[in-house]
Amino acid sequence: MLGSVVVMSSSAATSGRAQISRVNSSLGVVRNEVDLRSTLTNLSRVDAVGLEARAAKLGTRSIKAASKRTAIDLAIAMIDLTTLEGADTLGKIASLCTKARYPDPANSVIPSVAAVCVYPDLVAAAVDALRGSSVAVAAVATAFPSGRASLSIKLVDVREAVVAGADEVDMVIDRGAFLAGNWGKVYDEIVAVKEACGSATLKVILETGELQTYDNVRRASWLAMLAGADFIKTSTGKVTTNATIPVTLVMLEAVRDFAELTGRYIGVKAAGGIRTSKDAIKYLVVVNETVGSAWLTPRLFRFGASSLLNDLLMQRVKQDVGTYVRPDRFSGD
Repeated sequence: MLGSVVVMSSSAATSGRAQISRVNSSLGVVRNEVDLRSTLTNLSRVDAVGLEARAAKLGTRSIKAASKRTAIDLAIAMIDLTTLEGADTLGKIASLCTKARYPDPANSVIPSVAAVCVYPDLVAAAVDALRGSSVAVAAVATAFPSGRASLSIKLVDVREAVVAGADEVDMVIDRGAFLAGNWGKVYDEIVAVKEACGSATLKVILETGELQTYDNVRRASWLAMLAGADFIKTSTGKVTTNATIPVTLVMLEAVRDFAELTGRYIGVKAAGGIRTSKDAIKYLVVVNETVGSAWLTPRLFRFGASSLLNDLLMQRVKQDVGTYVRPDRFSGD
C-alpha cells in the first residue's frame, strides 16, 4: 500500500551525503516499494571508525563556565519526564506532573520540562494535572516497547491516546520487519500511525540497540522521515543498549541532510541511559556541531529521561550557590 517517493540518485553511495534526485514537496507517499528500497539502499554507508572517532572528539569538548547555566536550563526544557512502569499509579502521575511544571519549586526561574511521557491509559490524568501549563503530554503507543501487535491494535492504541488528549505519540517500529528487509511494512505502519495521530506530534522510536549496524540506523532514520515522522527517537529505554552519542550523531546527520534536501526539519530524541548533566551537555555540543543552533530547542531535540532532571537541578543550584545540595532536596519522581 505504498504511496509516493523521494528517490535517491545512484551517486549517493559515493557522494558521502544523501542526494535526492526527485523531491515531492509534500513528501507525500512513496510510489511503490521498489522506489523506497532504492532510496534506502542508495544511502551512503556509515564509516563506523570515522563516526566513533568524531563522536569521541565531540564528547571531549567543553563549554565556557558562563554558558553552563544556560546549557543546563536548555537541557531541562528539553526533557520528556518519563514513567513507563507497570506499577504506575494516578498518584505517581500527579506527582510527576507537578515536578514537570515546577522542577525546583524554590526557584521559579528554572523552566518547565518539555513533556511528560506515560502509557495511554494514564494520558487523561496527565492532561488534567498539566492543564494550563506549557508541558505537553506524550503517550507511548503501538504495543510499546516490543511493537509486536497487529496494525489494527496499534492504531487503537494511538487513537485512544489522542482522544484522551495526548499532544505527542511515541511509536515503536517493527524491528523484526525492518531487519528482515520488509521496509514497506514498516513504512506503511508509520504512515497509518501518523494519520491516526491527527494533529499530535509523532515520534518514531527506532530502538537502535536492536538495529545491529550504523547503516541500519541511517536507513531506519530516513524511512521514518519519509513516512512522516516529526521526530526520530533512539530507544524505548527498555533494552540493554539505549542512546549513545555515535548513534545520535548518525540520526542528527540524517535529519540535517533531510532538511537540506527537502526543507523539512525533523526532531531527534535521545532516550535511555542519559543520567548526568555532563552527559546531557555532551549531547548538546554534538547537536550544535552537527545540525547547528536551529536544533537547540525542545521543538527539535529532546531527552527521554527519568533520572537526568535531578542531576541537572543539582548542578543548577551549584551554579547559584557554589556548593552541591543534598540529592533528596528534589523529589525522586
